[in-house]
Amino acid sequence: MKLGLQIPNFTWPGGPATLGADLAAIARAADEAGFEYLGVMDHFFQIPPVGPADHDMLEAYTALGFLAAHTERVKLLTLVTGAHYRQPGLLAKTVTTLDVLSGGRGVLGIGAGWYEEEARGLGLPFPPLKDRFEILEETLRFVRQMWSDDESAFESEHIHAERLLNSPQPLANPHPPILVGGEGEKKTLRLVAQYADACNLMASDELPRKLDVLRAHCEAVGRDFKEITVTVTDALDVGKNGENLDEFKARLRKYAGLGVDAAIVGSLDGPDLDVIKLVGEKVIPEAAAY
Repeated sequence: MKLGLQIPNFTWPGGPATLGADLAAIARAADEAGFEYLGVMDHFFQIPPVGPADHDMLEAYTALGFLAAHTERVKLLTLVTGAHYRQPGLLAKTVTTLDVLSGGRGVLGIGAGWYEEEARGLGLPFPPLKDRFEILEETLRFVRQMWSDDESAFESEHIHAERLLNSPQPLANPHPPILVGGEGEKKTLRLVAQYADACNLMASDELPRKLDVLRAHCEAVGRDFKEITVTVTDALDVGKNGENLDEFKARLRKYAGLGVDAAIVGSLDGPDLDVIKLVGEKVIPEAAAY
């Protein structure tokens, strides 16, 4: 079992004036502590229930580039990009750039998207749900082609591109891992089985059934379920002084028993480096044996 750190909240005591320094300190601490992943949400307004829409929110890929410069080994991703927000060619190029400049540590986290308020507020596309899932599937096909040696044109219902040139290509081989977030049983988990290297599910009582559904989709498309890295999103609730460590570890053991590979946990109320260090010392080495 591996751990990732998600940073969904940027409304911290020092405000924007210290946000850069605070974020850099968190990144370095997480990298040194042994976290496998470091993630941010791809949102433009803060989401409920994390906070009100007008709380501080950073643009995801600019933030990930900043995090890359302050880390050496941790993998960098969004949880997750709404496919309808970013044109697929631009998205593939953005993640390629992140991967190359980080030394091969980029991950594409992607999903169908859901946050209508921010889309309407900023004038971003927010098509109907059916179209969003079509765009997601077409984008998954598109990026896989763009991260190959096939530069031919790409034509689909929503995407029309004449040449999928990508120079340089990513350092990650064969391409940056593709993580699909969401747990819809008919569409999302089918897309995971068909196109993704990893998935991200919620830590809930539904988790065992979601994994069974994903196994069935894998079987239907002839995919080995073990090829997919299963991640869950959970809370970083170890307590200020580690008073909840036993409960936290028990949850991780439970996830590992279900076949989960990594828990991506958050959030912090600021640069709480002591909590990150505590997890690095008391949880991550033990969890590696789960």
